[in-house]
Amino acid sequence: QVQVVESGGGLVQFGGSLRLSCAASGRFMRVTTMRWIRQVPEKQREWVGSITQEGETDYADSVKGRFTISRDNAQNAMYLQMNNLGPEDTAVYYCNADILLRNGSWSVYWGQGTQVTVFS
Repeated sequence: QVQVVESGGGLVQFGGSLRLSCAASGRFMRVTTMRWIRQVPEKQREWVGSITQEGETDYADSVKGRFTISRDNAQNAMYLQMNNLGPEDTAVYYCNADILLRNGSWSVYWGQGTQVTVFS
């Protein structure tokens, strides 16, 4: 069974920093592109950024220059370093990953989400 799990959410003061982690585990061949997505209640999910297996990153304009995505392929893990946080960053943050399964099929797996709350 394949699992994707996020961690690291919590309360952080306006202007502060927080680091989220995401890790894939289970029986699979490899993990390629991984993404961070966030959602505020009653609003659409917002893509935050992504990272390829080769380490190429892309970010939403709303977080560019403040957020940094990195990964550790050996651990099938991805990280989101968030700096200069503002109230607009309050959301549930989800990780998803493109995973090649042992049967040769691809699937996108989602984590359960981790809450980030920015307070003043």
